[in-house]
Amino acid sequence: MLNRTLAPASKQVDQINFIPPVLQNLANGIPVYTFNAGKQELVRVEFIFSNVNWNQAKPLQAVAVNSLINNGTNTLSAKEIAEQVDYYGAFLQTEYGADQIIITLYSLNKHLAAVLPILKAILNESIFPQQELEIFVQNQKQKLQVNLQKNDFLARKTFANTIFGKTAYGSDISLEDYDAIKRDDLLAYYQAAFKADNCTIIAAGKFEDKEFALLDQFFGEEWVNKTASIVNQFTYAESVGQVIPIDKPDAVQSAIRMGKIAINRTHADFPALQVLNTVLGGYFGSRLMANIREDKGYTYGIGSGIASLKDAGYFFIATEVGADVCNLALTEIFKEIELLKEELVGEEELTLVRNYMLGSMLGSLENIMSHADKFKNIHFSSLGYDYYTNYIATVKSISAEKIQQMAQQYLNTDQFVQVVAGKLNQA
Repeated sequence: MLNRTLAPASKQVDQINFIPPVLQNLANGIPVYTFNAGKQELVRVEFIFSNVNWNQAKPLQAVAVNSLINNGTNTLSAKEIAEQVDYYGAFLQTEYGADQIIITLYSLNKHLAAVLPILKAILNESIFPQQELEIFVQNQKQKLQVNLQKNDFLARKTFANTIFGKTAYGSDISLEDYDAIKRDDLLAYYQAAFKADNCTIIAAGKFEDKEFALLDQFFGEEWVNKTASIVNQFTYAESVGQVIPIDKPDAVQSAIRMGKIAINRTHADFPALQVLNTVLGGYFGSRLMANIREDKGYTYGIGSGIASLKDAGYFFIATEVGADVCNLALTEIFKEIELLKEELVGEEELTLVRNYMLGSMLGSLENIMSHADKFKNIHFSSLGYDYYTNYIATVKSISAEKIQQMAQQYLNTDQFVQVVAGKLNQA
């Protein structure tokens, strides 16, 4: 008889296998990394373009191009593009990131030949109609005005701008920046970024020779866009400790965001730092959750994270707490950090964290598209699959002493940028 009062036995994940891609090149040299697996007649094709020509005076060029690129070509209106994509049961999405823009197409294999010409037109012939630009500007300004009333948005925005300055990672966008967007600037950025020598294609699903031939047919010829460009590259100094209060007298809750410049995925310490982060605030059973939420009841949720960007990484802690307990919450956050510097993590807690991290990694590889996503993480950091081998080995073998050393080395709270948006001067 099964005793449901007892938790099932758990054991550590033994081995995680990654599926590497097959590299081919289109006739014009565009690299295509193919993940061919599965029986479903479905493919995902991602066109990935590095962000280029950063201009501090025009911080919204790439963002606006990403949002408006499928809103009209020489031969298709925004409505016609949407209707044709929908007609074939396909899905087209654009994604802006600090380092890249990704244009993703999901399509049934049988309709790939019909939808690729639409995507080709978008990537070669977008015209960014003035009317669509005006609607975009109006909508984004309204959205920004609403967001500026939200404490968590203010804290996140101020934190990023403080540690990264006026770069693509931290640009402090204002209403005036939206008013300054010009159609000619969008066309100039489009010509500079969306071209063959700035493109990487990652295809996943049932993607075989026939599908590659179609891709080469439509995208293997010379692209129209040829404008010179320089891929964005930024350098950053260590964070300088600051406390930045943002007074919102009527706030019921205060938003806290703190952290500092840190290492990114290319650094040898990154896997060990991820283990430390998981212990502190990286999962539901973390110390911050156990203290600030479960024990004190100051918040519904609190977490920490390490973000890896191309030219930097950063560590952060984020939460929203009752305005009347904000200072008490801050005290407890710093207490948990200091405990990690002063005391060794217990073996039972460390075993739990190891199992969680390995289980999460295994669970994230649920299909072939997940394997493609894992490849993107390392490829655009100029890393190989040995990164994951090292990550898994680190999680399995890291000692409590190593975690303590990581805390002492990387969680220097004197360097933290600490932003609190809410009612000030509370207990």
